[in-house]
Amino acid sequence: MTSPLTNGRQSLSSLRGGASKRRRGEITTLIMDNEKLKSFLEGLYYIYQRRELINPDPLFFLYNYKDVRDLEIVGLVASSLAYGRVSQIMKSVKKILDCLTDNPYKFLSENKNFEIVPENFKHRFTTSYDINNLLANISEIIRDYDNVENFLNECLKLSFHNILSALNKFSEKLSQNKKPDSFSLVTAPKDGSACKRLFLYLKWLVRSDEVDPGGWKILSPSELIIPTDTHMHNIARKLNFTTRKNADLKTAIEITEGFKKICPEDPAKYDFVLTRFGIRAGLNVDELIEFSPQNRC
Repeated sequence: MTSPLTNGRQSLSSLRGGASKRRRGEITTLIMDNEKLKSFLEGLYYIYQRRELINPDPLFFLYNYKDVRDLEIVGLVASSLAYGRVSQIMKSVKKILDCLTDNPYKFLSENKNFEIVPENFKHRFTTSYDINNLLANISEIIRDYDNVENFLNECLKLSFHNILSALNKFSEKLSQNKKPDSFSLVTAPKDGSACKRLFLYLKWLVRSDEVDPGGWKILSPSELIIPTDTHMHNIARKLNFTTRKNADLKTAIEITEGFKKICPEDPAKYDFVLTRFGIRAGLNVDELIEFSPQNRC
């Protein structure tokens, strides 16, 4: 039986040959069914779903913590700032985590002063007020529900397990006292955006493998929505998972449905490996698309 690693390498190798023929004018059509596409993606997963390939990525910070109560706080901070240049994201997240000590849960449980992050902190559109307000809201959740997972579980109960409705409540609580004109750190599905950072956060806490640390039990991987930004949107369009032009919530759901046809029990499984292309040196998204089975030939 062929290993996933061999599948990945053979897929890339054979499709390179096909691309070469195409450049010589020998055009053929290759339409791969879902099983063949899944085999290709599994090969990529086997090769690239590795912890040593994570850095630079804000997810990297979560591996410094073992307690799920710390993980969920660090994950909120890291995912909320996951916009802009990755080098700046890493610096900004580190500055905040340095303020929270080695035990963020204990620190926010006991701290009464919420001018935690220095006033001169700035991450693109995010100010020290925005971060301190987020931390104050997390602290309030801890006091009322003991941890963030319990609070989201309460949101799910109140929403009859409608995930989008629950996330609206979740976002509202974490965004309370936000300045009207300030940048939203925790977006709400009701606003119609792709909510990439929020769905990224859920993926980190719900999935569990060599990359995603997991820890939460209130949701299953099958319920996750693909974190969708311009990069993932481009990949999904090339894979024919969507024809929509805007990377909004409807597009994210449509892309998720595409991946559910490949892996219904875990549609976000291939998110990390696909988004390495164009991020890591030597992995180019155009090469991935060119050699993807779904892209024909």
